[in-house]
Amino acid sequence: MSDLLGINHLTLATPDLDRLVSYYTDVLGATLAFERAASPPDPRIAVVDVGGADHLMIVEAAAPPATGLDPLGNAGWGLRVATHARLREVRERILDAGWPAGPIETLPTQWTMTARDPDGRPVDVRAHRPGR
Repeated sequence: MSDLLGINHLTLATPDLDRLVSYYTDVLGATLAFERAASPPDPRIAVVDVGGADHLMIVEAAAPPATGLDPLGNAGWGLRVATHARLREVRERILDAGWPAGPIETLPTQWTMTARDPDGRPVDVRAHRPGR
């Protein structure tokens, strides 16, 4: 039996911490867990709770983030929602907020779409298909 429980956090770098936190909280519905001001030599950070005890650590940095897809043509990481209906709602919120989101595709065990956050970084948003 594994001692691992899941992913604790994923770190994202951004030149505009406020904009990226707003995207994940206001558009995708995550919750701001905490924020820390910059102090030499540490950068400003925010931690966003994306559910299930999983977090995004967002670090303000001058370097632009990687915006390419993984070798499979996907984002290389993703967030999970409960149902296909919720996935459609999230996609509409993203589009209504003016950010790009691809079509919802059907995979053998999931539905998925790839969105682009305000920095252009791809993120897959997926829902597991019932009985899979």
